[in-house]
Amino acid sequence: MERVVYQQMAELDQLHWWYRARREVLAELIRREVMPPPNARILEIGCGTGHNLEMLGGFGRVDGLELDDEARSIAEQRLGREILNAPLPELAGVPDRAFELIAALDVIEHIDDDEAALASIAGKLKRGGKFLMTVPAHQWMWSAHDVVNHHKRRYSKAGLKRLIETSPLKLEKLGYFNSLLFPLAIAERFASKLRGKDDGDVKLPSMPLNKTLEAIFGAERHLVGRLPLPPGLSLFAVASAI
Repeated sequence: MERVVYQQMAELDQLHWWYRARREVLAELIRREVMPPPNARILEIGCGTGHNLEMLGGFGRVDGLELDDEARSIAEQRLGREILNAPLPELAGVPDRAFELIAALDVIEHIDDDEAALASIAGKLKRGGKFLMTVPAHQWMWSAHDVVNHHKRRYSKAGLKRLIETSPLKLEKLGYFNSLLFPLAIAERFASKLRGKDDGDVKLPSMPLNKTLEAIFGAERHLVGRLPLPPGLSLFAVASAI
C-alpha cells in the first residue's frame, strides 16, 4: 500500500467509524461462526498498524504478520512483542499446523496469486482450524481507493466461493457485510468521480456523522452470519482446514 494509507490508518484506526464498527462486526462473527477454543492460537496476516489485534486477542493468544516496516513498528508497540515479517504465499518461518484461527482481513486482494495464498494458509492451520477472510466486493466499484491500496482485484460472491472451494480449505460460511450503507457508498463513489475528486483519501467525518455511520454499520453485528445480507461493500468467508 502507499505510505499515506498506513499513515491514515495509524491516525484514524481508533476513531473512524469504519474501523470501529468493522471490529464489532468481525468480533461477533468470530464468536458465532468461528467459535475458537479457549486460549486459541491466532495469527492475523497483514495486521497493518495492529488495530485488530486487541479484538482478536479476546479469543486467545494472537500473533501478527506485517510486511511494512512502519506499520509493523506501530503494531509491535500495541501488541507488546515482535510482529512477524513473512510475505504470502511463502509464509517463511510461520509454523505449520499451529493455529486454531488465521485471519486475513482485507489482505488477499493484495496478493498476485490468491490460490497459492490460500493453499499456504491452509497448511498453517491445525486440523479443524478456521480461516476468516474479508475482501472488497464488486469489481465495478473499482476506484482510486483500490489503486492507492495496491489492490489486485475486487471479488464477486461467486468468485470468492470458487476460490475457496478449489483450495485445500472447506467453506463454512460466506456472505456480504457493510450492506446497510451500500447505497450511500455507491452514491458517494460515483459523485466523487463526477466531481473529479476520486483520490482515495480516508478522512474522519464530523463527530455526529461519524457516530451515526458507526451505529449503522455496527448494527450489522446482530445480522451477519445469521441472515444473508444484501450486497455490500465487502465479503466475508469462514473456512476450515481439512
